Amino acid sequence: MEKFGKSQPVKRVEDARLLTGHGRYVDDIAPKGALHAVFFRAPVSHADITTLNVDDAREAEGVHCILTAADIEEMGARLGMSFTTVKNIDGSDGARPERPFLARDRVRFVGEPIAVVVAETLAQAKDAAELIEFDVDERDAHIDPVPGGAALHDEAPDNVAFDFGMGDEEAAEAAFAKAARTVKLRIEDNRIIVNSMEPRGAFAEWEDGRLHVCFGGQGVWGLKGDLSKIFKLDPDNVRVTNPDVGGGFGMKGFAYPEYFAIAAAAMKLGRPVRWMSDRTEAMLTDNGGRDLVSEAELAFDENLKITAYRIDSVCNLGAYCSNFAQQIQTNLFSRVLMGTYDVQTTWMRCKGIFTNTAPVDAYRGAGRPEAIYALERIVDYAARELGVDPWELRRRNFISADHFPYKTATGETYDVGDFARVLKRAEEFSDRQGFAQRKADSEKRGKLRGMGLCYYIESILGDPSEGATVEFNENGTAAIYVGTQSNGQGHETVFAQFLSDQTGIPADRITVVQGDSDRIASGGGTGGSRSVTVQTNATLATVATMVNGFSELLAEDLGVDAADVDFDDERFRVRNRNESPTMLEMAEMARAKGREDLLRVHETAKLPGRSFPNGAHVAEVEIDPETGVLSVEKYTVVDDFGNLINPMLAEGQVHGGIAQGIGQAVTERTVYDPEGQLLTATFMDYAMPRAHDMPLIAFATEPVPSTANPMGMKGCGEAGTVGALAAVANAALDAVWDRGIRQADMPFTPNRVWAMLKEAKPERIAAE
Repeated sequence: MEKFGKSQPVKRVEDARLLTGHGRYVDDIAPKGALHAVFFRAPVSHADITTLNVDDAREAEGVHCILTAADIEEMGARLGMSFTTVKNIDGSDGARPERPFLARDRVRFVGEPIAVVVAETLAQAKDAAELIEFDVDERDAHIDPVPGGAALHDEAPDNVAFDFGMGDEEAAEAAFAKAARTVKLRIEDNRIIVNSMEPRGAFAEWEDGRLHVCFGGQGVWGLKGDLSKIFKLDPDNVRVTNPDVGGGFGMKGFAYPEYFAIAAAAMKLGRPVRWMSDRTEAMLTDNGGRDLVSEAELAFDENLKITAYRIDSVCNLGAYCSNFAQQIQTNLFSRVLMGTYDVQTTWMRCKGIFTNTAPVDAYRGAGRPEAIYALERIVDYAARELGVDPWELRRRNFISADHFPYKTATGETYDVGDFARVLKRAEEFSDRQGFAQRKADSEKRGKLRGMGLCYYIESILGDPSEGATVEFNENGTAAIYVGTQSNGQGHETVFAQFLSDQTGIPADRITVVQGDSDRIASGGGTGGSRSVTVQTNATLATVATMVNGFSELLAEDLGVDAADVDFDDERFRVRNRNESPTMLEMAEMARAKGREDLLRVHETAKLPGRSFPNGAHVAEVEIDPETGVLSVEKYTVVDDFGNLINPMLAEGQVHGGIAQGIGQAVTERTVYDPEGQLLTATFMDYAMPRAHDMPLIAFATEPVPSTANPMGMKGCGEAGTVGALAAVANAALDAVWDRGIRQADMPFTPNRVWAMLKEAKPERIAAE
């Protein structure tokens, strides 16, 4: 047996439950008799509230209470929500305007919650909300993420929330001044709406001075801390739980106004209160993703080695700072600023702009997809402009395998990597040699075909510390308590499988317990592809303590030295003896001897460093020049994820990430009108990728085990999205390059592609 997992493609054990309708999502498990909450929301994007009269609504049938900002403050609670800020170039802090969880005096985006209506039934709550008298003095809306315009917050002149910089601006300027060649490209990264399968929802209970909030999220401890502060409660009197969660993708990784509002209602009424958003409500109010425009520049020497990189971005924060919003396109973007290329002279700058739109925060990858998208677009574009093979330009500039560990220009330390080897495998696996024939075949059918490459690297984020508790039950089963939270990734399978690999306990006798702040004292939740690496590291520490404890117990029972007892991942072996008990049999012995300390074991562990998954995505697209329809025809991935616990689940994560990447690249785009009304608020108007938009995906791994954790693993949850965006966009540009097109931006919808082709400049080809 291999020491760190058998790497078997075990099917997900939770699927049978979830696919047969036996999942326990938040709307399935709300307490019997819970009251229903509906939110009265801003119908305009920017206005001063002049009238908010809820008297008639309070008298409506079935209504138990209506809460406004004034009511919350009367309860003695704090209205302002928590969020993080970054440092500006001058050393000052980014803007910190209050974000009230119910609007006070002014609204700043369509859908902002103003009041919560709580009634016996959902229909009664909706009817009562219609009776609220509301009027405003409208202000000008600021929709485009550029400095200036109507001010949203006094704390942010010109609507600039922050002005962030990192690197050496003077050194970069000098490198560009003496460069043999320079290349510049403007790059748009369109806003998306996350659209998790299960919309956001929650219920709250208040009993005997104790608050319980259950919500669909990615961890419980952040919200627990926020609830404690806002309602001035002892943390011991706050319980937060996550049940089954139907997709998170970063969007569910933090608190939202509704959770605090229904908690306040439950506290006021002493009754459980439930809320579940409908789809349009979710599209209006869920934190969006991406939404930035960058100008990227590369400097080259005479041998086409990159000597410097500059990027200047402007990102849209929406109307308020969400939890991590200021971090996404700044500190997190910088983690992989220079990707896999050996360049030390860099300068990045980013301004964050407030607009009268829904807030923007983490979406699958959180800053790293945006950074790699910009970098891989400019590298690919530079190769075409310089007349060199895009694959060769990347090889020429890769960090070589003998340069690891490698400290990047922005302070990350890549522990291992062999990018040239992975790229070579991708070249073979994608049948690059046969592309010319496939292109010719497409041309015979009147189609334009392009191939696009993206070589990505990702930095795993989140707290490197985690805990794991293993408990042995009287019925001969075991439970593992974990600090992460599944949103559909298969944690119940992976963590049970890993514990089984390490202990010999049959996986079907292991229960994974997650998402309950009462049962698990602390944890880092799920996000940044951290879950498997940190949780298995903690599990190893717990197993080591279990093995030591049971070895001493067995030695004492048999009258031998503890050094004579070994454990081979399945059984304890005693030198020169026939006894070979399993872990479960040792637990029975411990119970019989009253050793409760051995029946519940907890340890924490901290990873010494981050892991850096990387790999090559190769996309082939076809474009119908008559209609502008772009289809992704062929897709190949070779990833370096290090060692894998379950290759099947890893491949599934890659497939999901690629689907989201193709969605953003080809179909998805959030559109607001000049007054801030969301025009893409239903699936009639917002185009989610469908099955026919997805190609078959060829997946392979070329592992270079990480040295940053004892398992040699590298996280894989977000990697598919990180690589997919630029692969598809580069393929689209490749398909139309010969038509004289040099600027091609996502999403490649039929209308946009058709217009791009109509505006093509064939005279540019002749000039070149």
